[in-house]
Amino acid sequence: MTEDLFSSAAADRLRQQAPLAARLRPKTLDEVVGQTHLVGPGRPLRRLVEQDRLTSAIFWGPPGTGKTTLALAIAGSTKRAFEQLSAVTAGVKDVREVIERARQRLGEHGRGTILFLDEIHRFSKSQQDALLPAVEDGTLTLIGATTENPFFEVNAPLRSRSTLFRLEPLERAAIEQLITRGLDAESVRASPEAIALLADRSGGDGRQVLTALEVACTLAFPDEMTVAHVEAALGTSALRYGRDDHYDVISAFIKSIRGSDVDAGLYWLARMLEAGEDARFIARRLIILASEDIGMADPQALVVAVAAAHAIEHVGLPEGQLNLAQAVVHLATAPKSNRAAMAIWNARGMVKDGAVGEVPAHLRDAHYQGAASLGHGSGYVYPHDDPRGWVPQSYRPEELAGTTLYEPTTHGFEREVGRRMSEHLTDDGEGSA
Repeated sequence: MTEDLFSSAAADRLRQQAPLAARLRPKTLDEVVGQTHLVGPGRPLRRLVEQDRLTSAIFWGPPGTGKTTLALAIAGSTKRAFEQLSAVTAGVKDVREVIERARQRLGEHGRGTILFLDEIHRFSKSQQDALLPAVEDGTLTLIGATTENPFFEVNAPLRSRSTLFRLEPLERAAIEQLITRGLDAESVRASPEAIALLADRSGGDGRQVLTALEVACTLAFPDEMTVAHVEAALGTSALRYGRDDHYDVISAFIKSIRGSDVDAGLYWLARMLEAGEDARFIARRLIILASEDIGMADPQALVVAVAAAHAIEHVGLPEGQLNLAQAVVHLATAPKSNRAAMAIWNARGMVKDGAVGEVPAHLRDAHYQGAASLGHGSGYVYPHDDPRGWVPQSYRPEELAGTTLYEPTTHGFEREVGRRMSEHLTDDGEGSA
């Protein structure tokens, strides 16, 4: 009995001394902040948990979005036993011990077991394979958490037996709710400006904002927490970056790259990063710019922009700034053309205005029985049968004969695109491509 009292006292002391993020971890789904697309009323994950019918799952999302938090909330909402391992420190031996305990539990008490495996992508193929039989026969319900793309990092057999739940960066309202809870837990008041700065710098990362908040509260106690305390906790000075700045700076950023000013593009990139702008938002805008303002003048621009976006997902910040800077330099120095963008804008405009002619008979699907009797496919010439690899035939409704949607410039690779198109003109001047 004395030992139990000491153990209970030690546990209470540890809870009091635990980091703020750990102390605020929810015990039920109702206490979870954010991820309403998963745990909101009637949403899929909530319904599975409430009915205690959750099957194996993989929680995938950036750091600080609540993967571990969500798993622990499920632990407080299920009748099944809950075991937790980290792939950073656990090995096959630990997995086998969990599986053996789960089998005993199921056999002796008819009680299932949920295993939460954090950082599942750190497990090798053989380590992941050790889980597979227990997951397949229902001995274990696995919840794996990862910041990496599970399609690359989780074995296909294990992934195919799991439901994938994507966690998104926390929205500002959720971040502010976390800050309020943290301030209450620390018994500290804060100025609205200090709260706004913390929220601005969060990047959708709940753990990061609570860590910074705890430091700022310690610096401020017993006085009110101010911007100066938050700046000291973050290790940076606050930049003015309100809602207007968000739109103005990204506008200047895009226009600088469109205007081929490398240094300006890098400067506005730095402004956004220092202000705590979401790196994924920046990467998305670069992907759009690569097609809208560069297009076929440098087809590699889109590849570079998409690669930078993938890099941000894999490495995050601060290292991801290198990938964004490389993309900015490539895109700013690339030859420019908006002709591909104008082509699809014009094409959609024509369709909206009523240019919806019939598909020519020779282009219609002729693979099903009876199609030939309708004349479908009749007269179609297969381009690969021609030594040139193309044939002069019409590929559009009659109403659009002679209409030009895409006109390449002579900038960069688009000059070559124009040359190729000129070789593929039909006798009546209609493009064959």
